[in-house]
Amino acid sequence: MERSGEEGSSSSSPSTSTLLPLQNPNISANTSAIRRPRWPTIDGPLGLSEEDSVTYARRFYKFGFLLLPWLWAVNCFYFWPVLRHSHSFPSIRRYVVGSAIGCSIATILLSSWALTFSIGGERLFGPVWNKLVMYNVADQLGLTGWM
Repeated sequence: MERSGEEGSSSSSPSTSTLLPLQNPNISANTSAIRRPRWPTIDGPLGLSEEDSVTYARRFYKFGFLLLPWLWAVNCFYFWPVLRHSHSFPSIRRYVVGSAIGCSIATILLSSWALTFSIGGERLFGPVWNKLVMYNVADQLGLTGWM
């Protein structure tokens, strides 16, 4: 019985005193350590070192320009801690932010192209529509007559 009373009294007073500085970010002296991620990748200590991360971020960023914008999305996902915290890992951040911008632009362009063709169709393009679409290639080449 004394044991539980000692544990209850000793655990209640230190826990409240240790929680108070963490609840108020103005009181805590170490707020920059809390906000800045320790690892540049989403997989934490199992991921890449900072030097390897710069190499991979640069490769993903450059290969995204070779009409592989999904690599930009992978770069943003894998280096999410760098993208989320603005003052962390500046050597990696420029590639990740560039990938985020490139991925956004590629997504907007692809979506607008797809919506233009799906919504507009023949009403938007007129007689040129039959030359633009690919579903009538077999008809144009005479490959459907034998069916």
